Amino acid sequence: MERPRKRLSGRLTPHLMNLSTEQTAEEAPKVARQAAEQFAATAGSLDSGRHGRRILTTILLIAVASALGLGFWTLSRRLAPDLTSAPVSSEPPTDTSFAEKSIAVLPFENLSEDKQNAFYANGVQDDILTALSKVADLKVINRTSVDTYPAGKPRKLPEIAQTLGVAYVLEGSVRQAGESVRITAQLSDARSGAHLWAENYQRDLADVFAIQSEIVQRITSQLQATVSPTEKAVLEVRPTKDLAAYGLYVRAKALIATISLNAQINEKVREAIQLLDQAIARDPDFFLAYCQVAAAHNYLYFFGLDHTPARLAAADAALQAILRLRPDAGEAHLARANFFYRCYLDYNKARAELALAQHALPNNSEIFELTGYIDRRQGLWNESARSLHRALELDPRNFFMLQQIALSYQESRQFGAMAAALDRALALIPRDLDTRVTRAQVDLESRADPRPLHATVQTILAEDAATAPDLAALWLYVALCERDPAAAARALAAIPASGTAVDLNFPRSWCEGMVARAKGDAAAAETAFLAARAELEQTVREQPDYGPAFSVLGLIDAGLGRKEEAIREGRHAVELLPITKDSIDGAELMKYLAVIYAWSGEKDLAIQQVAATLQIPSTLSYGNLKLHPYWDALRGDSRFEKIVTDLAPKNVER
Repeated sequence: MERPRKRLSGRLTPHLMNLSTEQTAEEAPKVARQAAEQFAATAGSLDSGRHGRRILTTILLIAVASALGLGFWTLSRRLAPDLTSAPVSSEPPTDTSFAEKSIAVLPFENLSEDKQNAFYANGVQDDILTALSKVADLKVINRTSVDTYPAGKPRKLPEIAQTLGVAYVLEGSVRQAGESVRITAQLSDARSGAHLWAENYQRDLADVFAIQSEIVQRITSQLQATVSPTEKAVLEVRPTKDLAAYGLYVRAKALIATISLNAQINEKVREAIQLLDQAIARDPDFFLAYCQVAAAHNYLYFFGLDHTPARLAAADAALQAILRLRPDAGEAHLARANFFYRCYLDYNKARAELALAQHALPNNSEIFELTGYIDRRQGLWNESARSLHRALELDPRNFFMLQQIALSYQESRQFGAMAAALDRALALIPRDLDTRVTRAQVDLESRADPRPLHATVQTILAEDAATAPDLAALWLYVALCERDPAAAARALAAIPASGTAVDLNFPRSWCEGMVARAKGDAAAAETAFLAARAELEQTVREQPDYGPAFSVLGLIDAGLGRKEEAIREGRHAVELLPITKDSIDGAELMKYLAVIYAWSGEKDLAIQQVAATLQIPSTLSYGNLKLHPYWDALRGDSRFEKIVTDLAPKNVER
């Protein structure tokens, strides 16, 4: 999804590496010019041929990127608001001065005998919430937060009012039997717990959307909300006339909502697309289904799981269907914003569409969330924090957004703040697998201590062995850091056939090669890397403009000893996706170019690239440099060891 200093000896680097963290963003261009001038002065010491010029060009790009990136990093360090220091309170409320026209629609209880029909309860709640959120005169808490209060469990309404910041709460239940449905709805003043009204609706199943509309009207009347004629017209639109299609849509939407930090994004998104395609086949005018399928195609393309022209065409086709059906709807503008951002990295067009979407969807936290992600990709870390904070105001218990804030802190190596954000997320969803392992990873990255991550992986596996595929990527990571080939082999067995997608998308055969290297089996490593190379060659043919694929191909060629090809591919990846275009993935490509240099025997370039990557927000960390086999070729070099030592927290033994 969205993810996320010290002086180095050597005559090419003093201006670049002696930057103080007190320097401002405005000083970065000056530093870049100074670095460029010094690099130019060294040109005579390099070969005058094509190879020498390419090295010089690459070093110059590193300098400029580093200086600009440091400006973003230092500015965010000085200005970013503290979003994670306040714990989630479990105490009774002390302040009930909430907006009078504010409401949370809690999950409806499924009372149907056939539990497969649980989607009706989910759908009724979601549709009521979605309709109310389009009324600008109301404050409506978004779905992720309200879903942390599941139906069938005791609810303390005053506590919910305090935590969510709302005056009213709607609860209810759905019982579906055959062709009939019974829906109950109850509106309460959450501050006092007093029930204001309750209603039972017994109708034909086909009338389920009419019931929802009546409930929405009753709520807006009770809260004395002003509903404009435009809003009234939108509220009267029914999602679909086909209830089977509706069920497929609700199931798919729930799948897409769970991808978060999950390692099985690929599998879940593709399953959702299958369900949505079935829904659209039943109802070719199902607007909301097109919105979800467009988002799903965008995800596959954006995360590099399928960055092909065919996937881009599928995303565009879904968007065109959206625009054909309801071109002026807020959801249409939001879909366009997602498309421009995820498929073209066109931030300006995405921002323009988000501004239009906000008018029609005043309570939609996704608008501020996506704005935060765009800010982050452009290196505007402080603005990103503010945007995500605004999203949290509408979705205060959204643990996924807390995860994203945590990943932003990881990029800037603010590991204390990262841990605090993840602790807040765990206070909301204590058993969430992805948050638990990411929280345990903090000690590895910040202190080079792999034990918490190792223990957490083993604990979760003991709780449920079926979680192994979700854990596999970090399981393998910690096993390699601990130099434990047996554990690495066990983790490898759990990696899905589609490979891993943690920072870049690595084929399973790449993981096999890494495990073989850990075992010292050079022949097996070569066989695995050759298989990975065949897969990546096809990928870059299909996706010739996708930088991360070239980066992985370069890593593979470096593992195979194909030095010239590896360096060429790694550099091409950085050229295709520089940090000026994408500050997150661009930084990852810089990091992996350092690995390519290290594996190719270019120690000087590798150390310079490591130092440059540490000058910008990136996932390169003390723990990674200290423990991971990626950097073994540099160990023992005094320059590299100084980088690692200087990066270590002061209370860690060196």
